[in-house]
Amino acid sequence: MSRRTIRIAMNGVTGRMGHRQHLVRSLLALREEGGLDLGGGRRLWPEPVLVGRREDKLRSLAQQHGLDPRAVSTDLDAVLADDSIDIYFDAQITSERLAALRKAVAAGKHVYAEKPTATSLDGALELARAATRAGVEHGVVQDKLFLPGLRKLARLVRGGFFGRVLSVRGEFGYWVFEGDWQSAQRPSWNYRAQDGGGIAGDMFPHWEYVLHHLFGRVTSVQAHLATHLPHRWDERGEPYRATADDSAYGIFTLEGGAVAQINSSWAVRVHRDELLEFQVDGTEGSAVAGLRGCRYQHRAGTPRPVWNPDLPAAERFRDQWQEVPDNDGDEETNGFKAQWELFLRRVADRDGTGPGDHGGERGDGGDGDARGEAAGPCPWDLLAGARGVQLAELARTSSAEGRRIEVPELAP
Repeated sequence: MSRRTIRIAMNGVTGRMGHRQHLVRSLLALREEGGLDLGGGRRLWPEPVLVGRREDKLRSLAQQHGLDPRAVSTDLDAVLADDSIDIYFDAQITSERLAALRKAVAAGKHVYAEKPTATSLDGALELARAATRAGVEHGVVQDKLFLPGLRKLARLVRGGFFGRVLSVRGEFGYWVFEGDWQSAQRPSWNYRAQDGGGIAGDMFPHWEYVLHHLFGRVTSVQAHLATHLPHRWDERGEPYRATADDSAYGIFTLEGGAVAQINSSWAVRVHRDELLEFQVDGTEGSAVAGLRGCRYQHRAGTPRPVWNPDLPAAERFRDQWQEVPDNDGDEETNGFKAQWELFLRRVADRDGTGPGDHGGERGDGGDGDARGEAAGPCPWDLLAGARGVQLAELARTSSAEGRRIEVPELAP
């Protein structure tokens, strides 16, 4: 058995997502498994190099997780100049991401990033084109595609269960405390537009790739953005004015004619089974998917509801649906780790250490499983990231101008 070490500069791991999902549940989880199995007796061993502004916090993280205490740095330029670094990963505050990714691409590093990749479409496109010109591997986190519930939904789509898809309804969100009498669950920069905050910029990129991969490209958007809670308190207990939207209500038309409606809010109390749910209705059947589960109702098993407000409902509507079974290891999947594995395999293929063909189907939306993506054009690259930035940008324009806006297709 041969093992190749791949060094990954991780910028932003002191934040919640960078630490918990990308470092601990993805790369460190792979190390606990002995590295990533490339086949043919070869394994890829991820070696994180922690990058950030606070050396004390970085060293504490390294010690906590048994990493080399010397593999920390507050000097991004020096890290990118190090020829032993293979990949640069960015989970920083949004407003800092573009400049750092530009430097990494210019240094010839493969790049993998949280979304959004930039605060403007121009910046996101410039970055995608620069990475393509540089010939580096590049990817953007699209974790929702790997959730067990959405993987089950994708199987229904691929199997033709819905017939013609008519509509998609999405509900996402929860109450984020203002920070005065209970601490907020999200960082204060999320609510400052000047720092790249706002739920449209955060969540519309997610909705773009979910809709694009499962149902078809978004062709138009009409949105209403709101700041329902204008006063919040930061991590030090200091009051500040929220300048970014905390709720976004969007209507999207899709290629093929389906309509999607998605509500996103950090100012809503949850009365759903899960924090994120999608309902898909088609001519032949319907389904409701959350983070973990997916329920369906076929045309032949659809009851005949009768509207009668004079009598209490005698039916338990939720009981009339069936559960999609947990097949193919659905419940064992961590979406972030699954996509990290795919990206690392692509880098290994490019560098000549991978097997070159991982089997399975392409993860390009309606035609393949997101986990089984094989070698070939990456569907989760920086151009896909730019589509998400584009949708959020057009949503902001739509809200400001009170009109529906066409979404131009971005050329590679």
